[in-house]
Amino acid sequence: MKPKAMIKIVLDLVMSIMLPILMAFILTGQKAHEWIGAAMFVMFITHNLLNFRWYKNLRKGKYTVFRIFQTVVNLSVFICMIGLMVSGIMMSRYPFAFLSIPGGMSFARELHMLASYWGFIFMSVHVGLHWNMIMMMMRKAVRIARPSGARKVILRVIAAGIAAYGVYAFILHDIALYLFLKIMFISFEFEQYPVLFFADHLAMMGLCICVAYYAAKGMQRIPSPKRGKLK
Repeated sequence: MKPKAMIKIVLDLVMSIMLPILMAFILTGQKAHEWIGAAMFVMFITHNLLNFRWYKNLRKGKYTVFRIFQTVVNLSVFICMIGLMVSGIMMSRYPFAFLSIPGGMSFARELHMLASYWGFIFMSVHVGLHWNMIMMMMRKAVRIARPSGARKVILRVIAAGIAAYGVYAFILHDIALYLFLKIMFISFEFEQYPVLFFADHLAMMGLCICVAYYAAKGMQRIPSPKRGKLK
């Protein structure tokens, strides 16, 4: 794998790990939440600069079912991150407090909540679309050269368990209500151990990654429509 591709994958993974931490701002506190968010925005901008060629090539080549899906996901991540950036700067008390933006707090809160939960979903799906590359990098890191049927079965069982727990966590945390702004304020169970909170969110990410990974494999098998010959 080329160094540039490896950097992009590492940035994806680091930002994905930061997502559950940002979702737990009640545990981290407002100040840490804002500085971690600012660091994530820097990573996001860096990631997009490294992928600038992808944007330049949007109007080139054929659009297969997989490419359409991948493009929608990538642009959705971009929109969500811009929404988070704008709303985060508007509400900032620490990194961007010097801007002193007046008013619009109600709009900023709604935008921040909407963009954060949809961003959580789309970024997890984005990671799932690149899961083959991530696994390849991990195999090289631990120096696994030969495929193993037993290892494949074990990993699939683990993935299925994580995905099943992810479904439970989605229901437990009422994520669907946040996605459509049916709840305006984030509820947090203080009786829940922080480890369980992060485990729930990692499992939800795992569910999205699994769904995206296998959906991508299915879409890549769909043949591209052939253009009819001109007479």
